[in-house]
Amino acid sequence: MENHAWAWCAGDPGVLELPSGRLVRGRGLRHPLDPTAPAPAYGLYLLGARPERAPWESRWLRWPDFRLPADRRDARAALTEAWRRAAGERVEIACHGGRGRTGTALACLAVLDGVPPERAVRFVRDNYHPRAVETPWQRGYVRRFGLTGDGTGRG
Repeated sequence: MENHAWAWCAGDPGVLELPSGRLVRGRGLRHPLDPTAPAPAYGLYLLGARPERAPWESRWLRWPDFRLPADRRDARAALTEAWRRAAGERVEIACHGGRGRTGTALACLAVLDGVPPERAVRFVRDNYHPRAVETPWQRGYVRRFGLTGDGTGRG
């Protein structure tokens, strides 16, 4: 993918390059945002409670810490939208720490981008953060996400 003004830079902190060339930034909200870094055009925030309003377009997905999304179908829609938008916008996905929920969401984006579900967690750990996707149920969610699209394991 060419480097456009709207894109993140591959290799920048937290930026994951998907096989298609889409770039998505993962981030822990507990860390201050670098004021010199470009702002996202769109953010997907994975938190148990509604976050403060971001100065850019954003969506909140209710997702308690160390758990799975409260509404799996809504999660599928939100993740698909983030993946779609990453083709032409700076998309950020973030939770409080930037590893468990964010890593799980990034692994789901990797599945949407063509990474086999059984390899998506390793892909994110190798290319984003070595401790991404923290819990066994988060790993199972990624595997099931590829089967049903909503992570429930049911058709």
